[in-house]
Amino acid sequence: MHIPTMEEMLAENKMPEILFWVGCSGSYDQRAQKITKAFASILSKVGINYAILGKEEMCTGDPARRAGNEFLFQMMAYQNMHILDGYQIKKIVTACPHCFNIFKNEYPVLGGNYEVVHHATFLQKLIDEGKIKMKEDGVFRGKKITYHDSCYLGRANNIYEAPRKVLEALDVELVEMKRCKSKGLCCGAGGAQMFKEEEKGTKRINEERTAEAIETGAGIIASNCPFCMTMLSDGVKLHEKEESVKVFDIAELIVQSMEG
Repeated sequence: MHIPTMEEMLAENKMPEILFWVGCSGSYDQRAQKITKAFASILSKVGINYAILGKEEMCTGDPARRAGNEFLFQMMAYQNMHILDGYQIKKIVTACPHCFNIFKNEYPVLGGNYEVVHHATFLQKLIDEGKIKMKEDGVFRGKKITYHDSCYLGRANNIYEAPRKVLEALDVELVEMKRCKSKGLCCGAGGAQMFKEEEKGTKRINEERTAEAIETGAGIIASNCPFCMTMLSDGVKLHEKEESVKVFDIAELIVQSMEG
């Protein structure tokens, strides 16, 4: 896939509608790279004029701030703002709720003001506008799917309906876990827990959350966050359900079901 970078766009005196912020997981994690490809494929198919920063993209600093390293966070944030403002970026779309949350709620205090959209909301808008059309006999039609609310999209930003509307467009049977929406249980990776050793306890959070998803009887767990994807996939392995339960990001479900 050829994805244009901002540098290439600038050289041609062009400006994209949106900047697709890939994020650390989407860039380096093998599983999350599939989410990045899926979302980029959707953008290309519907003719959205977009670009990425490529090698100029740095981590937003979310894990550093969550882990308590405020100095490192601010260093990263100012560097990112310098690049974004240099390109006069106004609108950012990202598939990572952690990147979304920090750009939307924490960068403005430092002077970084951007319109930030999570890919769940962006996909819902494309479906509502009729830009994404589903195949009549989609791969997931009638399948039982449960959706996991990520903390930074759900409780932190009150985005509950957009990802569910996206799943409804697939004509699936959406079954909710007992703890969902504002009562949803964390996958265990938020707040920089993704990168640190776990503390002693009787059960891993991702094990408990995945058990709740398996209990619904769904064959697919849908997520909207690369960190949740890691935790839920590991949970499915722990429960030895890899054959019967699959974990997909909503963008992956859409790209497999859309026309064109």
